[in-house]
Formats: sequence, structure tokens, C-alpha cells
Amino acid sequence: MIIAIDGPAAAGKGTLARRLAAHFGLAYLDTGAVYRAVARRLLDAGAVPTDEAAALAAARTVTADDLHDPRLRDEAVGRATSVVSALPAVRAALLDFQRRFAARPPGGEPGAVLDGRDIGTVVCPDATIKIFLTADPVERARRRAKELRERGLDTIDSRVLRDIRERDARDSSRATAPLVPAADAHVIDTTQLDADAAFAAALAYIATREI
Repeated sequence: MIIAIDGPAAAGKGTLARRLAAHFGLAYLDTGAVYRAVARRLLDAGAVPTDEAAALAAARTVTADDLHDPRLRDEAVGRATSVVSALPAVRAALLDFQRRFAARPPGGEPGAVLDGRDIGTVVCPDATIKIFLTADPVERARRRAKELRERGLDTIDSRVLRDIRERDARDSSRATAPLVPAADAHVIDTTQLDADAAFAAALAYIATREI
């Protein structure tokens, strides 16, 4: 069983994916963290995100241990990640990592939940369940700003909203694996939904599928 959760930043993908993984006893992979790990390595090395050769080298050496670095949630890493993830060579290098996780989940779980931007369209086009989360950019910016403040970081709401919109534009317009719902994905708008309501909506949809 493979569940693909796609959508833009701060739509609630991670929270939903983790809850579904726990509910069904599946492995969980935040594919965004894989790209964030590449961006983190680039920043640590003093390289710019647009340096495709450096980004590719970082992508080829990323390990599972890198995904647990608390610095992956830094704003600077988030901005760099959006640039890095648009590089075709980086996406190709990380595609196998993600597919192997889905096909052979660690720990012997009977399946996996992956969340990201192109899981249902590129990484796992044959996923059992495909869900695309979306929400109004203003609401997503509010959530992201709240998250940053809870982590003790100073933030400006207008800048967070600008970053969200810029990232949406980059993710949706990139030539390789743009952010779009898969043709057979179930779309859930979480603008007016809290985490419990989004989880209930996802479970209701999954219950209608023959799996």
C-alpha cells in the first residue's frame, strides 16, 4: 500500500501523512526533507542553490541520517530548497532514493506514505491512494509564520506570504515535475480545516477506495 500526499508548502501534508502512516502502520517519508538536506549541504559548503554541479554532488551523497537535522526547517533552507528542487539533475538523483523507500519500506512495514510535490505524478504514479492538499496562500502563510514563532524564530508575516507565493510560482512553473495534482488524485482544500478535519476527510476518501 502506497499513499501519495502532494501539495504546496504549509497545506498540511506532513501532519496528514504522519497520521495516516501511524493509522495504517506504514512507513513515512517526508520527501521534502530529502531536498532540504541537499539545500542544507549546499549552504554549509557556501555554495549557491543555483550551482547545479554542487547541488548534484550533494544529492548523490545525502543519507537517511541527514533527514533528521533540525536545521532543515530553517527559512533559508526552505528558500534554497525551492531552487534546488527545480534542478532536473537533482530530481533525477533523488528519484531512486524515494522509489526504493516506497517499494521496500524500512522495518518491514506493509507499505509507505510519502509526501511532497510530485509523488503521485512522478515518484509513485501507481500509488494506491493519491491525495492533493491545497489551501489559500494567506492561510498557509499564517500557519508557516505561527510554526516559525513557536520555534522561537523572528518572522514577518508579509515576508512569509511573499516567500510562499514565490515558492508556489517556482514549483508550479518548473519544467521538471511541476506541482500539479495527478489526474486521479483526490483534492482536499484545508483552508477551513484543522488537522483533525483534514485527517477525517482523507480517511473518508480512502474508505471509498477498493484496496
